[in-house]
Amino acid sequence: MSGTICCTKIENKLMEYLDGRARPAERRAVEDHLSACAECRARAEEFRMISEVLDELPVLSPSPAFDASLRARIAAEPARRGFWSWMWLPSPRLAFAVTFLVCMSVWLASMPRVTPNQPPATQTSADADFGMIRDLPVLENYDLLSKFDALSELSVPPATVNGEVTKETR
Repeated sequence: MSGTICCTKIENKLMEYLDGRARPAERRAVEDHLSACAECRARAEEFRMISEVLDELPVLSPSPAFDASLRARIAAEPARRGFWSWMWLPSPRLAFAVTFLVCMSVWLASMPRVTPNQPPATQTSADADFGMIRDLPVLENYDLLSKFDALSELSVPPATVNGEVTKETR
């Protein structure tokens, strides 16, 4: 298996080696591997032969008519729209992106809010939070209620814990 990995690494450096662009350290590594691996040596030889055949082909240069026709095609292209033109005629990609962004915003806004410092079991819903705010005037008058004499005259039933009556202290 390690031979396959080494062959893969060498294969990636083989074209640089054959073109003479490899650094000296890479060149030595490729040469050492090629001396030991018959498959890679054969592959390098095939690449060398293909390169020689390609070098023998005549170099083609474009005709003067090609240059003129290319310039004419470029001139016939419609002018690029300016920066502000996208506001009047949105492209389909821009319309899709804006629609997606609006949908994601609505979806995220509809999710329940989670406070990071509160464990999930004790988190309260928005209705419970509103209920506590609704009872705030009662809590503000707690001192008045605790010193209200009419409440002290009420009889309190004895509290029971595990079936035993306990005496409650005030």
